[in-house]
Parts: sequence; C-alpha cells; structure tokens
Amino acid sequence: MISAETSNARDVRLNAANWLERCDCADWRNEDQAELEAWLSQSPSHRVAYLRANSAWKRADRLSALRSSTREPDVAKKGISFRFGRVAIGLAIIGIIGAASVGYALKPDVKSYATRVGGRETLALADGSKIEMNTDTVLRVQMDAGRRVVWLDKGEAYFHVRHDKARLFVVVAGGHRVTDLGTEFLVRRNTDNLEVMLVAGRARLDANAHSAILKPGDFAIATAKTMSVAHKNADELASDIGWRSGVLIFKHTTLADAAAEFNRYNTVKLVIADSSVAKLQIGGTFPTGNVELFGHVAQTILGVRAQKQGGEIVISR
Repeated sequence: MISAETSNARDVRLNAANWLERCDCADWRNEDQAELEAWLSQSPSHRVAYLRANSAWKRADRLSALRSSTREPDVAKKGISFRFGRVAIGLAIIGIIGAASVGYALKPDVKSYATRVGGRETLALADGSKIEMNTDTVLRVQMDAGRRVVWLDKGEAYFHVRHDKARLFVVVAGGHRVTDLGTEFLVRRNTDNLEVMLVAGRARLDANAHSAILKPGDFAIATAKTMSVAHKNADELASDIGWRSGVLIFKHTTLADAAAEFNRYNTVKLVIADSSVAKLQIGGTFPTGNVELFGHVAQTILGVRAQKQGGEIVISR
C-alpha cells in the first residue's frame, strides 16, 4: 500500500520533471517563468525535486548523445519520441540521486545570506547592484550570465539595481515577483502580505493575476488574492527607509505600531499593557536598538509608565 506521503513525494517529482519539459519548449514566456518560481517558492521540497530533475535531465542528455551515436540514423531523428524517453530516463535517475548531488547543484548558482535580529548588512553584487538587508532577513541570490534572481525568504531589503536590459533583475517573494526597470526599491515580506515601495526608476510587480508598473513614491501591498497601490510623499518615504540609517521615524504613530516596529529589531520586547495605551500616538526619531530610550520618551511625553520586567519593557497607565 502506498502512503499519502510517498504519493505526494512522487507527485512533486513528476511536477518537477514536467516543469523541465516545459522549460525546454521554444514558446517559454515570462508568465511561465513567474509561475515556475511561484511553484518553487511554495516548498523546499519543490526546489530540491527541481534540482534533482535538472541534474537527471543533464545525465539523460549525455545518454542521448551515446544513444544517437550507436543506434541507426532513423532512431536518432525521432526527437518527439525521445523527448518523452528522456523524461522517463530522468525520472529513473532521480530515484538514485542523493542529497550530495543536490548540494553540489546549489553551490555554483545560489548563495544564501541572513542577518540577525537588530542586524543590517549591505551586499555588493558582481554586476554593480547592491542589496541592503534589514533586521532578521533571509535571502538567496543567483547571478550568472543568463539571469539575476533574488529570493526574499524572510524580512526586508532595499535594492539598488544596476539596470541591464539583457539580464532582468527579479525579486521573488511569497509567489510574487518584482522586476527591475532601472530601479531603487524596498521589499518587505510579512506573514500575510508583501510590501513594495518604489523610490527611484520603475519596477513591475506581478502578484498572482494582478500586475502594476510602479513609479517613484508608489507603495504596493500584495496578498495571496489582492494587490493595492497607493502613493507616498517624500517625508513618508524617508520614514519608511529610516532603518538604513539605523533609526525608526514615527509621525502620529500609535504606541502599538511603534512597539511592533521596535520589536523587529530587539530581543528586549516592548509590551503594551492595554488597548487604551495602545491607541496613544507618538512622534520622533529613535535609534533602532534603544528600546529603553523609547520607553523613557513615552513616559515623559504621554504620561504612561514604562517598567522593565525581565526581557520586556511593559508600557501601561
């Protein structure tokens, strides 16, 4: 009897092989590429299966060369028949490829980067582009002669892209896709949505069935089913990217929202004791790592209490 887990793993392998078959077609489009990357981002098992299938595909190509040199000429000409034969050979080889070959396939193409809570890091890419990673962020980068792709698996990053018409720069996050059109932009991946803010140039955001060309000042939010685009002025843009200078900028911000932002950067957490305190508003510029200063200012300006209790600072009446 075949278990549900075994059946699911088999389906994933078949899907990976089907994707490779589609990639090999001449009519491959940008929409197909976006759909493939969305499937890859759904699960690590999808990426592993795809890498294994790709490796098996190359082995099948080598078998094809041997086969065409030893068989009669009319056999070598049956391209369509052999295409399906190659898939079968590839699937057979997938079954005997181990994790070591997957690790080998990852090494030359994709590099992973991460920042700790409260950390920031700037990546200088080989093409002249830069990525500024914010707190608690995880991303992967693939840079080669044919493509430039960044997968934002977690967190927030600011992109300075060196435009290249021959090699599009694409950011993939949660099944959504941002394509550079000569750009500086911010991407933030939250639990249930993706935020994209365009600072300079242009970019295209593809989110499921929705698509939009973003201009400077545009702020887009994409969920699994919807996408909305609003516009922000220069002051609002500066506030949203204040973290690049190590500060958080609040303007008429509720204590609840301010606390949530601070908690992204610190292991000492701000806790708002009740809803009446959470609705109070505060403004000012604060270092990202100084929760004690924020508590003191809130206490002085708003008349609340800020008490440190273990690993928390509790703000109450």
